[in-house]
Amino acid sequence: MTPISQRPIRIGIVAGEASGDLLGAGLMQELKVLYPQATFEGIGGERMLKEGFNTFFQMERLSIMGLVEVLGRLPELLAMRRRIVEHFTANPPDLFLGIDSPDFTIGIELKLRRAGIKTAHYVSPSVWAWRQNRVFKIAKAVDLMLTLLPFEARFYREHNVPVKFVGHPLAEIIPLHPDKVAMRHELGIDASGDVVAVLPGSRGGEVSRLGPTFIETIAWLHQRRPDIRFLIPAANQARRVQIERQLQSHGGRLPVTLIDQHSRECMMAADAILLASGTATLEAMLVKRPMVVAYKLATLSYWIMRRLLKAKYISLPNLLADRVLVPELIQHDATPSKLGGALLKELDVERRRSLEGEFEGLHKLIRQNASVVAAQAIAELIEKGRVEVQGAKEGQ
Repeated sequence: MTPISQRPIRIGIVAGEASGDLLGAGLMQELKVLYPQATFEGIGGERMLKEGFNTFFQMERLSIMGLVEVLGRLPELLAMRRRIVEHFTANPPDLFLGIDSPDFTIGIELKLRRAGIKTAHYVSPSVWAWRQNRVFKIAKAVDLMLTLLPFEARFYREHNVPVKFVGHPLAEIIPLHPDKVAMRHELGIDASGDVVAVLPGSRGGEVSRLGPTFIETIAWLHQRRPDIRFLIPAANQARRVQIERQLQSHGGRLPVTLIDQHSRECMMAADAILLASGTATLEAMLVKRPMVVAYKLATLSYWIMRRLLKAKYISLPNLLADRVLVPELIQHDATPSKLGGALLKELDVERRRSLEGEFEGLHKLIRQNASVVAAQAIAELIEKGRVEVQGAKEGQ
């Protein structure tokens, strides 16, 4: 890309999580190519700071999970949001961008847009899946929505919200043809024989609900296929301790290797994957491995979710393909025998080859050079705003 303008421009950004910090840093790099004199301020993390970002608060103050935790910090969060709105209202940027964290950022975008500031949002909330009426607030809050996935963009077009599908950054990071043998060597795993990666989740609640079922599935498979080996990546030390306790019920008799972190590497080293629904299903698709997706909630939560959920599928490969590519076993269907039986089918060599081709096509679909495409879309919005301002001045 070549520079659009040497004039100094200011862009406000609020990113609330590590994933948003990564997106923000990549976007800043590309925007600085288009606008060499650009400055950026708001809330960002370490990666954005390395790109010259000026943060008003530590990003970690926004990285809160759980209703009780949010309620406990609500006065602080509201004060932060008020400070951001007041600052950018008094000192209007050329554009304000919220990155993910929709419960925090969309409210800011709404107020700033009402004040005449151009706004965009990067990473769509799951409005296509549930609470679809949120799209009406989003329509009032943003001049442009940037989505990572194509079916999200279709949803916004159907609701007349300006949108640009930019692709998913993970599709740039993960190679089209991951080397399974090399990854096994890196992890110290024997290159021969079938390996199943088991990912019960990264949060304590997920591991509590799915961990015991997944371990019983390992036991079920071990009885029938004692040659299969299993990898379980633990997201952190707390999850490792939790999983070790769950494994104790089998007295260490299962062929399981626990690995600290490195979930993507474990998936690359595997022949098939058993995992909880979530972003990990996209990573499993990008590393081209067959998978069985499971999901369990507390009974009341599941009852509520089932009535709110509008999407046909829960896993991203199925959502992207708009058909069943991978088995999804939800709530009462997520039993050791059903999960184990499904995994045996996924380990079939012909099945693996067939899925590799399907997954490669989807990988290419979302490999769009996201940071570059997003930067170009934002630049177009900035230039449109400049033309509008100039036209308003000439019309006075």
